[in-house]
Order: sequence, then structure tokens, then C-alpha cells
Amino acid sequence: MMSSLDERIKALAPHWDVVKPAGDGPFPLVVQLHGCGGKKAFQQTWAEVAAGAGIAALVIDSHAPRSISQMAAYATVCTGMRLPGRERAGDLFAALAWARRQSWIDPQRLIAAGWSHGGWTISDALSLRDRAEAARATRIGDLDEEPLAGLVGAFLVYPYLGIGVLRGRAWRVKPRTLAIICGKDAIAGGPAAHRALAFVAAGGVPVEIIPFDAATHAFDEPDARDLRVRYAPALVRRAHDLYGRFLAGF
Repeated sequence: MMSSLDERIKALAPHWDVVKPAGDGPFPLVVQLHGCGGKKAFQQTWAEVAAGAGIAALVIDSHAPRSISQMAAYATVCTGMRLPGRERAGDLFAALAWARRQSWIDPQRLIAAGWSHGGWTISDALSLRDRAEAARATRIGDLDEEPLAGLVGAFLVYPYLGIGVLRGRAWRVKPRTLAIICGKDAIAGGPAAHRALAFVAAGGVPVEIIPFDAATHAFDEPDARDLRVRYAPALVRRAHDLYGRFLAGF
């Protein structure tokens, strides 16, 4: 069943957080898209880094409006059984449409940041060929002509770009992109991410890949329960610095 942009915004808005820099704006805005396990407390720290760089942050929760618990998320979203990136792209489209309506946001300086599944979501959002395909994927019937209008940057943290991702497609728009790829990441690291990003770079997208010597996936998650995840404070500080400097460039 198709829904409208306003219906998607209405579903998401009670569950998202807005963090603003000091002042009245208009500010650039970064939309933060969490990993497959759902929105967690450490996303707030990243949002505060953005605010410190003069960028407003909108921290999306894609699971709460769909009544997906953390246990269900690990069992279904993390395994690719539910909410693939191309479907979740509708949350990004809705957030950007909302942002373009706000007087305190600069609609020409919008950025998307994604962690793991959030990186998949951004990549698929950019890879959907046109509004008609995007409407089918997201089940939003009244998308703007270009749902990513104003998107100038993409920041990807250990993005999942493997099986199920819309790879081998040119991105419709070409945001300046920085990707942190963890070489020892058994979940989302390795050649697949490099190949996917090299392909879009060959199509004219300005992509910078920053390799991290992280032992595991989600090195920035302090309370992880997955044995494949290990918190690395020094790498978190480096990643936050990269985020702040990247965002300050807009």
C-alpha cells in the first residue's frame, strides 16, 4: 500500500531527535541513519559533533515507527529479511523533504550520514534510477521530482555494501562522500565496500575512503552485545574528528 510523504514524516517525527548549533540559522543539516540494530545512545554523541561544526543534526529512528524491537531488528533487519536499504530510503527522502520546508535549515546544504545499514540505505537512495522506481521501492506515492534535492554530502561509517545492495548503478546525484572502511570488519568490511565505492567514484562521485584498522564492526558502539563488535575509543575520537572536519566543509 502506498503512503504519502506527509504520512511518512508524521510516522517518523515523534521518534527523531534534532540537535542544533548555537544561533538562528539557516544551518546545513545532516540526517543520521543508524545501523540495523536500531537507534542507540551513541548517535547523540555524533550529533553533538555535528552541532559543534555548525551543522544541525536529525537523528532518525527507522525502527520505532515500524514497531521493530531490538531483538527483532537483529533477527530480521540485520539478516536482510526485513527493511532493505531501498525500502528504508523512503525515511531519508521524507527527512529531506521535511528539512526543505524548515526556515532554519539551508535546503541547498543537506548531508546524509549512515552507519552500516544506514550506509546501505544512502547508497540505495542514490542508486534508485528515477522517481517511479523510488516510489515502488519506498511505497511513497508523492515523492518530489528529485527526492535527494539539496544533498551535497554523504558520510558513511562502516557501510554495508554487500549482497542485496543496488550495486553497479551510477548515483543520480554526486554528493561529496567520505567513507570509513574497517579492514578487519567481518560484517561490512573488505573488498565489497571498496568495489562498490570505486564504481561510483568512476562515475564522477567525489569519494574519499579512509581505512581504519578496527578489529571489528561498529567500533563506536560502547555497549555492544555482539562478540563481533569491539569498542575502540581512540578510533572513535579519530572518526569524530573526521566527521566534524567533513561537515565543517559545507
